[in-house]
Amino acid sequence: MSIKLLQEKQNKIQKNSNFYTPAGIHVYFKERPHNDSIDMERVVAQIESKIPLHLLSEVEMIIVGWFDEFEERSINAFYEGGTLFISSMQDSEADIYDDIIHEIAHSLENAHGRHLYADQKLQDEFLRKRKYIHDLLWAKGFKAPVTFFLNVEYDQEFDDFLYKTVGYDRLATLLSGIFVSPYAATSLREYFATGFTEFYLDSNHNFIKKISPALYRKIISLQDPKILDNEH
Repeated sequence: MSIKLLQEKQNKIQKNSNFYTPAGIHVYFKERPHNDSIDMERVVAQIESKIPLHLLSEVEMIIVGWFDEFEERSINAFYEGGTLFISSMQDSEADIYDDIIHEIAHSLENAHGRHLYADQKLQDEFLRKRKYIHDLLWAKGFKAPVTFFLNVEYDQEFDDFLYKTVGYDRLATLLSGIFVSPYAATSLREYFATGFTEFYLDSNHNFIKKISPALYRKIISLQDPKILDNEH
């Protein structure tokens, strides 16, 4: 094997070795990313350069690998007890970047749910959109009771209705300019998390500011650590 190939192999091993980030987050590989072009250190460095440090305080560890929950719940990332669990089956760095930011949003719900939801401004905006979806889908022949759309918590039956009966491709067209993505319609928590992710994917924030002004204002408020400090 040539020196060049040896160096390339060593670089691949090093870039996917366990490490600590400047913010103190421990990144651990239970399993290496299947796409060996993915550089986790680069991905996490990009995230830490964009998201204020105080919004990372609930995340102690990122574990990359494969877990039963991914298959059982048809997901590729979840947050639990200070840890982000990220699937090693990723197509690109952009996919991992998106997943990590989304789960950081969920970590904030645990710590700052009162700030996010107590005034019900997010809920009111979300339910207005849900009611609009009901009327829109009913007119398209997808009959479901309006009460189905008024539950802000995640419901598997409702998700199946959107995903399997209506179809996310059709929803993406119908809901353009209403929700950031079809998945944002599945629950209030996902409405927040998808919006938070969009905020950090779109540097000028024009899209989310236009379609979800209450959500946009709530995310803006999170940028100030003093607001969150006042909760305690």
